[in-house]
Amino acid sequence: MAGLPAVFLDRDGVINRAVVRDGKPYPPARLEDVEILPGAISSIQQLAEHGYVLISITNQPDVARGTQSREVVESINALIQSRLPLRDIFVCYHDNMDNCDCRKPKPGLILWAAEKYRLDLSQSWLVGDRWKDVAAGRTAGLKTIFVDYHYAETYEGAPADFTVEDTAFIADIILQSTA
Repeated sequence: MAGLPAVFLDRDGVINRAVVRDGKPYPPARLEDVEILPGAISSIQQLAEHGYVLISITNQPDVARGTQSREVVESINALIQSRLPLRDIFVCYHDNMDNCDCRKPKPGLILWAAEKYRLDLSQSWLVGDRWKDVAAGRTAGLKTIFVDYHYAETYEGAPADFTVEDTAFIADIILQSTA
């Protein structure tokens, strides 16, 4: 039996607005600060209507750093899932020095989700706003979309298959590419 196609979405910057300080993106610090991006809402709803399994994958190193609680991260995830047709949200709570398999740019979160939900990675996509997202997607064999907010960071690795500046274009790219 063939697996299901999926779209893996980074959380902060793709689903909800990232907080940008000094050109770098950060997650919202409190539940009250969460703003789901209008373009993400429309794209995610369209993709769900076309049968894609929608999964968020997110690095949340502030938990390991002690500047955020796991409870706040989980409450933000619950809020997002209550408003959008996401099947699941997979989270890496580690920091870079932990050298885990789940922290992007490694593909661990994608591979775990693919196993849990029997996903066909060859028919799946990743959407992210940082090079680590794209690298994880490419390593897992996904087609990739980079949402370019022109952060003050160097893009490392191979380029994404597509680049956009608004999450509103995500569904159009995916649906037109698989038509």
